[in-house]
Amino acid sequence: MKIVIAPDSFKENLTSLQVGKAIEKGIRRVLPKARVEIVPMADGGEGTVQSLVDATGGKIVRKKVTGPMGTSISARYGMLGDGATAVIEMAEASGLPLVPREERDPLQATTFGTGELLLDAIKRGAKSIIIGLGGSATVDGGIGMAQALGVRFLDQRGKAIAPHAGGGALEKVAAIDVSQVAPGLRKTRVIVACDVDNPLCGRKGAAHVFGPQKGASPALVKKLDAGLKNFGAVIRKDLKKDVLKLAGAGAAGGLGAGLVAFTGARLKSGVDIVIEATGLAAHLKGADLVITGEGRVDFQTAFGKTPAGVAKTAHKQKIPVVAIGGGLADDARGVFEHGIDALDAAAARDMSLEEAIRLSREHLANAGERVIRMIQIGQRMERQKARRVAARKQRTLQK
Repeated sequence: MKIVIAPDSFKENLTSLQVGKAIEKGIRRVLPKARVEIVPMADGGEGTVQSLVDATGGKIVRKKVTGPMGTSISARYGMLGDGATAVIEMAEASGLPLVPREERDPLQATTFGTGELLLDAIKRGAKSIIIGLGGSATVDGGIGMAQALGVRFLDQRGKAIAPHAGGGALEKVAAIDVSQVAPGLRKTRVIVACDVDNPLCGRKGAAHVFGPQKGASPALVKKLDAGLKNFGAVIRKDLKKDVLKLAGAGAAGGLGAGLVAFTGARLKSGVDIVIEATGLAAHLKGADLVITGEGRVDFQTAFGKTPAGVAKTAHKQKIPVVAIGGGLADDARGVFEHGIDALDAAAARDMSLEEAIRLSREHLANAGERVIRMIQIGQRMERQKARRVAARKQRTLQK
């Protein structure tokens, strides 16, 4: 029997690989000789770097970069096992958790550090870069990121806007100079893991939807939105790229727009990117069962989350899929309509979050064992049914 375990990480608890190993332990209690393959997964958000590094035998790279408020911080990204693909989570360099609540100011917060990570990956030979958006402290449209890559932004007087620019600089931009962009950028393919469709500006744009959580007052939201609109107009004028109408441009404070405009990036579903990068479809060939999961399974799991992406890929090869959640919401059964065939919960009884985290490996192993034992019951029932059918045919022939 070949079983593929392809889970997401359990946030703030276990990595995808750790989840997979715990489930495997339970499987081997019942099927010690089963062929088990663990394929760490993610959906483009937190944990994507570690999952892809684990899945491909890559390595973690650490780099001193400029944090969202201009101070030096240590950030990390991954170089995958092929040596030519880098994976970056923008929150590592420009994330909201890096800024104390009382210091949050999207007028100053910059994505410069994210650009420094991109630049470092290019210098290390990356030909393809995957960047996950989400959790940003910024509403700068990617201006800081672009500056780190060598793009110059000029004001009405033709004066260069100072590096480490934040959202407050967007309304000053009058022209864009890409003549000094980093060598190698144009030869590098950039793919953005983006699972929101917010536009750059307007009522559903980066400033209005995400600005308040990053410290923007209603007045600042209007100022930032006007700045993003100006920024998009100048990009259209000077670079001939229309990011104002682009779905997903507002992701990560407008970084989605900046990556498309200045790196030629393509926006894709995060889980689809990870499925492709891990070669999940190839791992599934010849599999009898797929086990996936995430920290909490609910109806939203069916929409763009790791288990749904894994199930979609598995069903193309007609392989049944079981999802194990740290916990199951009351509406979790809704996933049955979206390719997941069965569910189990690691937490099989009521307990505190602290206890669930402390005993998570044990609980996941128990869940893995339960799944296999239930499947064995089904197999025995099928064999019994087949014997009864054969017996009836034999009696009919004897008559």
